[in-house]
Amino acid sequence: MTDKKLGFGMMRLPRRSIAIDIEETSKMTDLFLEAGFTYFDTAFVYPGSEKAVRKALVERHERSSYTIATKLMATAVPTESMAKKELETSLKRLGTDYVDYYLLHSLMLSNYRKYEKYHLWDFVKEQKEKGVIRHIGFSFHDGPELLEEILKAHPEAEFVQLQINYADWENPSVTSRANYEVARKYGKQIVIMEPVKGGALAKPDERIQKLMKDKNPDLSYASWAIRFAAGLDGILAVLSGMSNVEQMKDNLSYMKDFRPLDEEEMKVIHEAQKILGTSKTIGCTACSYCTKGCPHDIPIPDIFKAMNLRLGQGRIEEAKEAYREISGRGNGADACIGCGQCEAACPQHLEIISLLKKCSESLG
Repeated sequence: MTDKKLGFGMMRLPRRSIAIDIEETSKMTDLFLEAGFTYFDTAFVYPGSEKAVRKALVERHERSSYTIATKLMATAVPTESMAKKELETSLKRLGTDYVDYYLLHSLMLSNYRKYEKYHLWDFVKEQKEKGVIRHIGFSFHDGPELLEEILKAHPEAEFVQLQINYADWENPSVTSRANYEVARKYGKQIVIMEPVKGGALAKPDERIQKLMKDKNPDLSYASWAIRFAAGLDGILAVLSGMSNVEQMKDNLSYMKDFRPLDEEEMKVIHEAQKILGTSKTIGCTACSYCTKGCPHDIPIPDIFKAMNLRLGQGRIEEAKEAYREISGRGNGADACIGCGQCEAACPQHLEIISLLKKCSESLG
């Protein structure tokens, strides 16, 4: 197990207008590799990400100097043959003839049987035997009972990607701790996603900010979250979805020579968890899975972000102004028709329909 646990999550790359900024991404990539880190995480369904990996990484660095993780999402396509075709498409986009880590993407109660129906576990095993895949895993967004069922059925899974952060450690809808313990029970390495909870822990509750600054004014709030995750046993990589060079430099400043949280620092985390236990904020990580297929193109994460300005920080007028800008485009929360596709796709299992109604009533 290496101490170079930081992974470059390439879902939230810097952009110029709507296009990914390859120049900025290349600078971030170079800094990451120069610091001794190697794990790059992308996915078939991250718009433009795999091609950006090719341009910023594959075409500029020796293939042996890094590892690539990408993912197959069965729910993104309607047929088995199209699902299996995703790997070929990913390889072409990436400009490589193999991937180091290949994941069946976002397994949960509402979709995991589709991976069985499409024979995708057999498919990835075959591809591993051919050398196209080096390691098989899956990312997971559900409870410990289902996780154990999958791990029992598929011992070929070498690692599991889980949402783990100090805010969700005991969150009953995310079950970070329970899922972590199941994965370790089966001896699986763990890749951690959302260690900063979609950026929410980069600027936490003001009470938590004070706790952390009183303890060490030189550390960023995000560093506490990432070090909490990286200090757990059995961690292959902790993904950070970095969006600019400054975020990359901050992460490298404390992860290059990684030191787990000490006993006194863990006391701060425990106090933060107590504070978060009373939080009424919406636990959205802005992954945007909910928006794909929304018949009215409602920007659900943006609405929840506006609502959290009010719920988490009491910034009522700022929240209302942010919501007015969204609803002025004609796709505010009141445009929801309750079709439910968003709730089926949500990794956080949020009751999106009722939350949108509350947002409309509170902010509209």
